[in-house]
Amino acid sequence: MPSDKIVKTVHQYNREPISEEDMRKLLDIAEDYQKVKNYIYSRFGGISSLSKLYPGYTVQNEMTASGYRDVLGLPSVYFYLAVFDALGEIKSRWTKTKGKLTKLISRNENFTEEEKHYLRFLIKVNNAFEAVLNQKPVELTAKMRKQYEELAEKVDTDRLHRYLCRQVRKHHGKLHTERADGFTIAERAYRYADHGIYISIKEKRKRIFIPLTDGNQYKSQLYIRLYPKERRVEIKVPVNVAVHRYEDYQSQVGVAVGFYTMFMTDEGRRYGEKLGDYQSAYAEWLREQASSYSRNKEDNPGRKKYFAKKHRLEESLHSYINQELNRFLREEKPAAVYIVKLPKPQAGGKNKKINYSMTHWKRGYIRKRLAQKCKERSVELVEVLGKDISRECSRCGALGKKENGRFACAACGYETEEKVNAARNVKRRGQGEGRIC
Repeated sequence: MPSDKIVKTVHQYNREPISEEDMRKLLDIAEDYQKVKNYIYSRFGGISSLSKLYPGYTVQNEMTASGYRDVLGLPSVYFYLAVFDALGEIKSRWTKTKGKLTKLISRNENFTEEEKHYLRFLIKVNNAFEAVLNQKPVELTAKMRKQYEELAEKVDTDRLHRYLCRQVRKHHGKLHTERADGFTIAERAYRYADHGIYISIKEKRKRIFIPLTDGNQYKSQLYIRLYPKERRVEIKVPVNVAVHRYEDYQSQVGVAVGFYTMFMTDEGRRYGEKLGDYQSAYAEWLREQASSYSRNKEDNPGRKKYFAKKHRLEESLHSYINQELNRFLREEKPAAVYIVKLPKPQAGGKNKKINYSMTHWKRGYIRKRLAQKCKERSVELVEVLGKDISRECSRCGALGKKENGRFACAACGYETEEKVNAARNVKRRGQGEGRIC
């Protein structure tokens, strides 16, 4: 049964510029937060610490005994959040490494099915994985031990263990961060009051006050993002919101995503027709500013104005995108939305002006916001395979031609707008074999 609650990130901003003194105090916390994370990465990110990662209290106890918190003078509320933040990222890195190894094993034609099965077992069972990498005897529970011995009898375990160690050394690297522009903060380190927020700093029993643009108050773990050049902060708040289910949301909608028009549906309706104007103006302004700054780098006093206008342009663009997404869902009333899985941006190209515009195409933001809004309304968002989706005829399936925004199929004579044809193919694939589960 679908959950009645989902997590949504709410953003809060400072109402007035942060003073240099207060920003310095916040940056001190962020810099120490970074140091703690890098310390955890270097000390516990390797194979020798695999056994300490779950549930993580071993690492916490070792860090307490190390005295590193006292060296930094960092309050415990920030210190241990940094520790567990880094541990979570280390676990995520190991998960990605194991996923990479599993794919390599499946594609390796030199392995028999028994050898692949044995290697997958090692990767899946944490104790076995850690023991092999650290060249220790594999010690398991009685039930798992029996399964392990049955698999090991059929293969050359020494050869496979060497292969696994070799691939881990090749594909698993330790983490490191150069970013010191934010930190996580627990509820006992802040207090909402006076239309703002009081945040604990490194000085004992002292807090700084940041007036906020809204009077909302939350009780959860927050993330404080710092923008020292702009003298502003961004507070990210995870909140649980109710999922709304609408009885009249029954339609099935295929959409084609574009740079100039955000969405074109399979019925030919358009949403976000001014997106191209917003994005082109934003990209052109950035390109001009970058060129001007490079020419006057040594004597350019306008960076505060630059960041302020950049923020205003981004907020204006984001506001328009969200407004059009809301209109799309309100008018289409979909039970399911079908969309092409977005490819990675392509490098290269001859026209620098076009390249700059495409670099700043907000397609990732659009996809993220659509996914969030669909979750909030209990709408299914389905990704489909995109190969030849704009060239394939939505009526007969033959490959046609695109010219001046129109699609024409020589095989059956079908003609329509290029984006409409693509949206119909998206819907057809989403309801058939092209669906990505």
